[in-house]
Amino acid sequence: MYSKTCIVLGLLLLLFTVSVAAQPGWRSSRSGTSADLVAVYFTSTDRGWIAGDNGYLASTVDGGRSWSTVPLGTSEDINEIYFRNEANGYVVAGRKLFVTSDGGQSWRQTVIFRSGDFPTGVPEFLSIRFADKKRGLVVGSVIGKNDVVVDSLVMRTNDGGETWQRVIVPVKTELFHLDFDGNSNAWIVGASGTILASQDGGVSWHSQRSGVTRALFNVDFRDDSYGFAVGGGGTVLRTEDSGATWEKVPVRTSETFKRVGFSDDKNGWIVGHGGSILRSSDRGRTWVMQESGTQARLYGLFVSKKYGWAVGEKGLILQYER
Repeated sequence: MYSKTCIVLGLLLLLFTVSVAAQPGWRSSRSGTSADLVAVYFTSTDRGWIAGDNGYLASTVDGGRSWSTVPLGTSEDINEIYFRNEANGYVVAGRKLFVTSDGGQSWRQTVIFRSGDFPTGVPEFLSIRFADKKRGLVVGSVIGKNDVVVDSLVMRTNDGGETWQRVIVPVKTELFHLDFDGNSNAWIVGASGTILASQDGGVSWHSQRSGVTRALFNVDFRDDSYGFAVGGGGTVLRTEDSGATWEKVPVRTSETFKRVGFSDDKNGWIVGHGGSILRSSDRGRTWVMQESGTQARLYGLFVSKKYGWAVGEKGLILQYER
């Protein structure tokens, strides 16, 4: 017969094993491609999308256990996936924009500009967001000779993306990402520490002082006041006043950050180069490094209250388990 001591030790070991197994964290899964993945978006627990280089797009209907390639008929790198609801989605791929109105069962290319609209170069679109079913924005840059950025690019639609008009902004730098909060407030971040803000749905824009010169690759606002931006050299910026002032949040790494996202008002994540994953549980005031299990560059992030996903180099997918 076992002694009481052995039984107690056995119970303690079992409890420790269960505790370790139940700890939240990131685990890798297979995507089925060796292409770099830069974008990920989920519309439900089971239904999601990943995309990246050379026009690669894939979807899952079983929570990421398997992925099916979706042919778009383009070899341009996909920069972003965005759904404004479960049915209506957008894929930004270089100079092309693809839309779906049936939850991604079918995609069609839509014309966003005409030949001759950009006499100084060719457009490259990097990010898209909608305030409602009619009003949306797409941002990027105009590329001239030798792949040099010659101008910023912001375009606006009032009819759900059927037609687009260019909006002039007070900078000429490359614009990487944008975010809406509500129907009127919007922000854009870009090269050289650029932050632009609008209070009229993107009709007019003004510059905000970021206090940094490194590129800012992603912006995320939780409401009209609280916002975050991340970028090169371990840059994390935070505002509590709609961007009137931005403060730099210290972190223990100088890796480039590519994405920031919050699952609720308190809990947020940042991903970037070198397999960097940071987490905050205090509204972004402090950030703690997490174990990612990889040194690969992470380019894309999607988080919700129930699940999280990150994607990166050579088809890498990381899933967050709570």
